[in-house]
Amino acid sequence: MEKASIVLANGASFRLLGPNDTMLKSKKRVISVCAVRTGAGKSQTSRAIGLILRKHNKKIGIARHPMPYNSDLMKQVVERFASFDDLKKYETTIEEREEYEPWIKILIPVYAGVDYEKILRQMEKEADIIEWDGGNNDLEFFKPDLKIVVADPHRAGHEITYYPGFVNLLMADVIIINKIDSASKENIKIVENNIKKYNQKAIIIKAKSEISADKPELIKNKRVLLIADGPTITHGGMKFGAATLAAKKYGAKEIVNAKKYAVGSIKETFEKYKHLEKELPAMGYSKEQIKDLQDTINRADCDVVIDGSPVNLKNILKVNKPIININYELDNESVKKLEIILKKKGFI
Repeated sequence: MEKASIVLANGASFRLLGPNDTMLKSKKRVISVCAVRTGAGKSQTSRAIGLILRKHNKKIGIARHPMPYNSDLMKQVVERFASFDDLKKYETTIEEREEYEPWIKILIPVYAGVDYEKILRQMEKEADIIEWDGGNNDLEFFKPDLKIVVADPHRAGHEITYYPGFVNLLMADVIIINKIDSASKENIKIVENNIKKYNQKAIIIKAKSEISADKPELIKNKRVLLIADGPTITHGGMKFGAATLAAKKYGAKEIVNAKKYAVGSIKETFEKYKHLEKELPAMGYSKEQIKDLQDTINRADCDVVIDGSPVNLKNILKVNKPIININYELDNESVKKLEIILKKKGFI
């Protein structure tokens, strides 16, 4: 909107397209999962819904917001990811893998690409129900029959001060206040009060983001390097991610300062985002960034690496120390509440 102000000051018109102009109508029922900010927990919410639907014998198609970074976008008009070979086929970056790998692991196909009209029509041939897995804090491209929005109490107040996150909050049918197990009661209350003030029709679910590690025994009493989902701790504004919570949960001896070992584009990322502290953002939009990330990890003086990004970096990087993968999912009680809502809305 700072750029829009310059446009208006010079006498030109500036227009924001609303949902009626940007959302495609599907022949199948649509559930959308969006958020007020990136890193709030959309993906784990989307996966929980996908698994609920599959448990009730529904064929699900997942649509992810545009992710292709290939210089020739015509090769990526419609992408369908159902196996790890598809990740190579479409020459995916780390940022793309973070979103697609978790779906591939649970055997649910996910679509992305450039032309969402074509994507939608292909999905309609395959799925009973279509789920929009929103990226960052965007608005969905498909008109939803049920709109679920995730809010993050670690950034209390952001739900009404960021665009288009506030739009999502205003339009939501269900709002999940996530991470209540790690956020302060005060911040949870701020988010809850804002929801009740601006969207009284929304159903509120307070959810936990439960963290687990594939090899927790390797963390205890060790000096650890932490890796976080890139967008969450850069433009998402978070100072820490799941890796920090895992380090505390499993008794790490010391968290080493990733900034100290950063090189190339990773070093530039730390310089650009001043709020970053010890976690290393998993930046991987290009081959150069991936190499810089690998070099930064290899330079770090630590015992093990705790990978809090959604992608399995072991499959991409060649590093000289053990990598422990962190997983985070919605708690069972919250999943049960979502299942009840889906039943009431006639999805299952």
